This record gives sequence, structure tokens and C-alpha cells, in this order.
Amino acid sequence: MDINLKNAKVVYKKTIQDANLKASSIAECLECRYSSIDELTNDASLFIVLGGDGTLLKCAKFASEYDIPVFGFNMGRLGFLAQADFLECDEVLLSLQEKKYRIEERLMLADFEGHIALNDIVVKNSDCSSASVFKLFINSKPVCSYLADGLIISTPTGSTAYNLSAGGAVIAPEIDCMTIVPICAHTLNARPIVVGPDDEIEIKFPNGNEHLIIADGKLSSRRKDFVKIKKHDKKAKLLLLNRKNKEFYDVLRDKLHWGVAPGHD
Repeated sequence: MDINLKNAKVVYKKTIQDANLKASSIAECLECRYSSIDELTNDASLFIVLGGDGTLLKCAKFASEYDIPVFGFNMGRLGFLAQADFLECDEVLLSLQEKKYRIEERLMLADFEGHIALNDIVVKNSDCSSASVFKLFINSKPVCSYLADGLIISTPTGSTAYNLSAGGAVIAPEIDCMTIVPICAHTLNARPIVVGPDDEIEIKFPNGNEHLIIADGKLSSRRKDFVKIKKHDKKAKLLLLNRKNKEFYDVLRDKLHWGVAPGHD
């Protein structure tokens, strides 16, 4: 994919110190525009994001509706989705100008009310002091019931986020699937489930309690009956640089210290 960098847009999170100055510097180098993350428009060829994973998620979801790719500079904490730190800015801009990149499509989720997520949709009892019963159906067929604090429905992109901390598997991003992981299940036989990308997930709440539906960390709605989740009809497009030691498993080792025994590299 050949991207017109002069039509790119650099976006930044206002609350990050000096992010606007750094965005201005990148925009000047590429001769393109820049704005805050709160001023997204659909007339860009590429979004270059300065912020943490939350900022990149917000931009990627917006951009997916218009098939616009997104690239992230990490200016937050972990920054797992970002491709580079700002200290690498000169190298990154040169790679962009020399077209040393590729576009990778990522599966997204949508619930039946239209909320979308690149990482995950989480269902929790609004009363956080007690567990709840979640009845799981796949394609309208009953699967199991969980007594748990909640359920995480995750994409492969989100498998290294909340899914991972709750005991779910790490899934390579090129695999199209969805995972269902219980949060603090109150039984020893509750296990995560991996389902196909075309399956429809339905979760019913038999106790009639109010439940929170949280998409990528943002409260989407409150329900007392059920929620349905499936893949979104659009995919997020992430721009990845063709650089050594920056592939998925390299990032796992670098960001999450994956597979590193104590005292060893």
C-alpha cells in the first residue's frame, strides 16, 4: 500500500507533556497536519499517534470505519500496540519515507448495540462485591455456565491485555478468532474457550442483575438480560515497520519479558 505522507495526520493526547510539540515536529518533517486525538477527521491517508495504548485504540477504531491505517509512537507506559518510542523518531520517519512498511489487518469485535473494540469486550456484574452467573451460548447453542466476576471476550490483538492477566492464551495477531475467558471463576473446571471468527457469542444473565458492558476499557452500556458479540464487519489497519527485532514475538520478549528465566537474557 502506497501512502501519501503529505496527507497523513499526526494526532496526540493533550494530557501528555510536550506531545503537541512533538506532533508538530513530525508534521513539519512530513509536511502534513497534526491535531489532538479529540479532533479526528476521516480525510487522512495515515494516522500517526502519539500516546499510550488507549490513545492508539481510540484512533484505530475511528480509522477502521474509513480503512485508514494507524501507526503508534509510545508515550504512555507499556505501549504494547505502539511500533516505536519517540526516541526512534528519525529512524521511523526515514522508514516511512522509504516505504519500508506493511499494513496488517486486525480483527475487531462488535456487540449488538454497535459498540466496537480492538482489544476486548468485558462483561461484569455492576455489583463488584459479588460474583455472577454467566450463561454462554455459541451460535444460539448452550455451551456452559460460569460463576465468576466477569467474562472477557478478546481478539488476538487483545490477547496480551486483560485476557493475558486473567489466564488466557497469547494468540498471534494473524489468527482470526475470539477467546472467552472467565475472570476469577469460582470453580476449578472453568476454562477459556477459543471460537471461530464467524461465531456469534451470546451471554445471558439469569439472575436479572445489572451488568456492565465495557469495550476497550470504556463503559458502553448496562444490561440486565443478555449481550451478543461477534466480529465487526471492519478490520483495524495497523502500519508496521519492516525492522529486525520488532516482530510480534520480539515485542513479547521486550515488553512482557516473555520466556526470560530469572538472571538470564
